[in-house]
Amino acid sequence: MTHHNVKTPVARQFLKELLRSLDIESVCHRLGLTRRDARSIIEHILQHLPEGDEPLSIYVDGASRGNPGPAGVGIVVMDSKGRILKKVKKNIGTATNNVAEYTALIEALRLARSMGKTRVEVFSDSELLVRQINGEYGVRSPALRLLYERARCLIEGFCSFRITHISRARNTLADELANEAIDGI
Repeated sequence: MTHHNVKTPVARQFLKELLRSLDIESVCHRLGLTRRDARSIIEHILQHLPEGDEPLSIYVDGASRGNPGPAGVGIVVMDSKGRILKKVKKNIGTATNNVAEYTALIEALRLARSMGKTRVEVFSDSELLVRQINGEYGVRSPALRLLYERARCLIEGFCSFRITHISRARNTLADELANEAIDGI
């Protein structure tokens, strides 16, 4: 079996079996590692090895009435075939629109992680959010800085991440959910 045709599930199973059965004392001794260090290294690799899953497409939106004012987030999670897997709406109290947008992203990333996904494509109609996450704009606001750092931390946990700016017209379902959250529907 060449490295070109080793599938991720096979590699994952191989590493799990290796962790259970291989006597790694000599390798640890040569590298100055403890057995616990070696286990941690293999477990770390396993955590970051993709599951072979298809990327999730996640549409996010945050809304605020009054800026700051009553705020909510809307999230639509779709599979690679465009089927809706989950719809989420959440009232987040009083916030600015930008805080609501970041909160929607953070909630979406947490949701993807809870679903065991390693590849995520996010779509947002917030140009500021997308450009800041992509490093095109700086983050000056202290309130947004904290949310930005939280989002970046979550993003680092995915094998593959992309965020794309889309028109408001292409994000209507997430927008509706965010507004329903504000209205308590």
